[in-house]
Order: sequence, then structure tokens, then C-alpha cells
Amino acid sequence: MDTFRTAQLNIPPEMIEFGAGQPSPRLLPLTLLKEAAAHRLGSRDDSLLAYGAEQGDGYFRLALAGFLSAHYQIKVDFDDLFITAGASQGLDLTCTLFSRPGDTIFVEEPSYFLALRIFADHGLNVVSLPMDEHGLIVYALEEKLSRHKPAFLYTIPTFHNPSSVTLAADRRERLVELSRRYKLLIVADEVYHMLSYSDAPPMPLASHIDSSSVLSLGSFSKIMAPGLRLGWIQGSARLLKHFTGCGLLDSGGGLNPFTSGIMRSAIENGLLKNQLTTLKTAYSQRKTALADALRDNLPDAVRFVEPGGGFFIWLEFPDRIDTNHLLAAAFEKNVGFLPGVKFSAQNGLKNYARLSFSFYEVPQLEKGARRLGRVIEAYLRAQGSRRKVQGSRSEAQGRE
Repeated sequence: MDTFRTAQLNIPPEMIEFGAGQPSPRLLPLTLLKEAAAHRLGSRDDSLLAYGAEQGDGYFRLALAGFLSAHYQIKVDFDDLFITAGASQGLDLTCTLFSRPGDTIFVEEPSYFLALRIFADHGLNVVSLPMDEHGLIVYALEEKLSRHKPAFLYTIPTFHNPSSVTLAADRRERLVELSRRYKLLIVADEVYHMLSYSDAPPMPLASHIDSSSVLSLGSFSKIMAPGLRLGWIQGSARLLKHFTGCGLLDSGGGLNPFTSGIMRSAIENGLLKNQLTTLKTAYSQRKTALADALRDNLPDAVRFVEPGGGFFIWLEFPDRIDTNHLLAAAFEKNVGFLPGVKFSAQNGLKNYARLSFSFYEVPQLEKGARRLGRVIEAYLRAQGSRRKVQGSRSEAQGRE
């Protein structure tokens, strides 16, 4: 009998798809959310089913502000939070309200590939900024600001997607200083900030919202479940008034009030805290297992840095390797990844690949690393053979 799909991801059972940057089914908290839903629906609060307040349910924002204050180690005011239907929807709405088709925006190189899709939908001109092991190179931003007037900068400062690097604390201070001087809006995608597995990251850019130059995007997709389609934007009153006064909310009211009510119970009853602890424990184990397996199975020519948080390991191959071509060979052996070019706004990064450790458990991650290692070894051998044949032909032509 045919079945109808309900989930976005549809991976064949024999495939290990390292491109899947989301929680595995075992980590989706169905029992926990049933408890939260029963608690909220048991309150007989029929306002859950009404059009929501434009900025979001005030009681939910108050609970969320307390949760964020504990994790960020700063005071978060509930009035500085605007509720969204997830970080992607928040980013799309930011593009609608703070840019127009043809405007220039800045992004990091690499950048989140699906954010690049959203920017393309809005007809934005994307200018890339370089990164290193400490995150965005801020002096390169200053140089670009002398030649461009961007609508905003989109940055992923903590456990970056795809590179997993974290913007250094001194660079964060310099970035905010530049944003004030040049009146540059910073749109900080901070959805991975709470997923640290070793040392705590620097303070989030959300701690600088008083500058009125920072919007911080958050999401329950990474710390609870992606199907909730619930997130938030943290910003100053001056910036948030653009969202609360927009036509979308005039028509439909605040975003996702029903799910907000359930998550309010999840926060107030400690269920979100428990889920975050569960996720961090599982992801830390998976990250370590995949990094160890890659070190054991990948040739020395392929380099990576084991991340301190987030979902991803960013592989760097020799310059001659095009991971788009490697991917075709990998699929034949039932292993997948995302090639680096997807994360480039300028058709670069062709010798990189992103692997996610969030979707699979340890045995599958180790099996996938072995498969990938064999694919890469065979690919490099084939490349070496081709170069030898080409070299022999060149020598023969030279003798002629």
C-alpha cells in the first residue's frame, strides 16, 4: 500500500546520509511534549485557539526570557523577544522588512546554504566575507563597508554552519563597534549557541541588542524539535516594532500561539531543560565518535578540526578534489554528505564537504566514516592514475 510522507527527510534505509542536519527520530521528545500539551490544555485557557498577540504570548515570552537568562548568563527582558515560526521564517521576515530586491547584504564565506536560498528568493545581492579559525575576519568587513552600503550582515557567530568555528570574543566586540559606526544591522543566527560540548562559547551577540544594531535569531528546532516551527528574534524595541507592526501580523496575529502555549508548559515544568541536557549528551558522544572514526578512516590529505559544539564537521580536501564529483562516487557506496559549493555565495569551496553527526547514532556514524574513507581512497587513487597517464602522454608528445 502507498504511504503518504509527513516528514521532509526521506532517506533510504541502506543509506548513511551525513547531509542530514537534524535530530534523529530517537531524540524527538514525543513523550515530553505529550506531557507539556496535557498540562497546557488542562489549564482550560481558550486563548490558545485565538489569534495571538502580535509580539507573541506574553506569558510564553516571560518564560522564554527566564530560560535564556539562565543560559546566556545575562538578563533577558521578555519585551525584547518577538516570537517566530522558526529561525528560517524569522530570517525571511527580516529580509521582507529590512531589505528590498536588489539590495546588497553581507554573508560569511562559507554560509548556511538554505539562508542563501532565502536571500535569492528576495532578489538580494550577496557579498561574501572571509573567515578563519576564529570566525569572521572583521577587518575584511570594515574594508567592504568602505565600498558597500549593505542592508544587513548575516552571521552565524557560534558553532557556525557549516564550518563549526566560533567567532572570538574580541572580534564580537569589534563587530558591534563597526555596526554602530556604520549603522550596519547585524542579523545573528544563534540557533546553536546552547549546544556546546566542551568550553562555553563567548557571550551571544544577543547580549548587544541595546546597541539597536543586532537582531538575534533563536529556534526550538535545535533544542527541542524542528516540527514545532517555533523560534524567536531578540532585539531592541526600535527594531522589533518593524515586526510587530507589519501587515502579516495585522492579518494573522502573532505567530504560532498554540505551540507557544505548549512550550510555555515545557519551560515552566523543566522539560525543555531536561531535553537540552539529553541532546547535549547525545550529540557530544556522536561528535566524538564521528571525529575519531574520521581520523581512523580518512587519508591524511583530508583535514578537519573537531568542533566544540553544534551539528557539523567541515572537511577540507586537497585543492584538486571537487566534492561534487566525489559525492557521485559516495552515493554509489550508500554514503552521502553536502559538498562545499552549496555553502558558497561565489561558487567556491569546491574542495570542502559538510558532515552532520546529529541524525545518526554512534554505530551508524562509524560505519558511514568507514564507507566514506574507502570512497575517498579509491577516488584519490583514480585521480593519481589519471595524472600518471596524462603525464606519460605529455612526455611522449614532448619527445615527438
